[in-house]
Amino acid sequence: MFPRLPPVTQALLIGNVVVFLLQISLGTATFAPFMLWPIGSFDPFSSGQNFQIWQLLTYAFLHGGFSHLLFNMLALYMFGGPLEQTWGNKRFLTYYLVCVAGAGLCQLLVGWWMLRNGSAPYPTLGASGGIFGLLLAFGMLFPNQRVMLLFPPIPMTARTFVIVFGALELVMGFAGWEPGVAHFAHLGGMLFGWLMIRYWRGQPPFGKGKPPRPRIVR
Repeated sequence: MFPRLPPVTQALLIGNVVVFLLQISLGTATFAPFMLWPIGSFDPFSSGQNFQIWQLLTYAFLHGGFSHLLFNMLALYMFGGPLEQTWGNKRFLTYYLVCVAGAGLCQLLVGWWMLRNGSAPYPTLGASGGIFGLLLAFGMLFPNQRVMLLFPPIPMTARTFVIVFGALELVMGFAGWEPGVAHFAHLGGMLFGWLMIRYWRGQPPFGKGKPPRPRIVR
């Protein structure tokens, strides 16, 4: 189906699409236990405190609509393949899942703070945290690669692309723009991705800045 994609990227694409089709056919309520709910909140579809540890991964396979799925899968297609070919299957999957879980942890912290300040609880879903981690990695491994913004269609280097998107997420998060978007989860995916790459490279805070192994970075 995706002959040019390496296996993990292909499996993630197919898995997200299949789960989205199940969401459409079975209804949102069926998947409420797999969304990422704030600690201390209550799921309106079931009783009791609803945060569970597995939600730190499962939320990333659920999406809030077709456009949400489309843009995430387009980014996975663009950035996932080159990264998996560089790192190999296991390392790529490890990186992606770390970014997903890290984004979830950041969102839990933000959600807890919002609940403490009187905000209504709402779940987080979508692969965006992992996707922003892939974007960060692409910019670090291929900084001079030319990429194209969709809206507006402006070409720029991958390094600039990462800086622009990271800055936008930071501004929108603190300004409260697009309140239905988990901006700090996106930033969390980038943060944990950055930490993971520095760990593999043996750079501070994990080491003394040893030269990276050829397989890890280009």
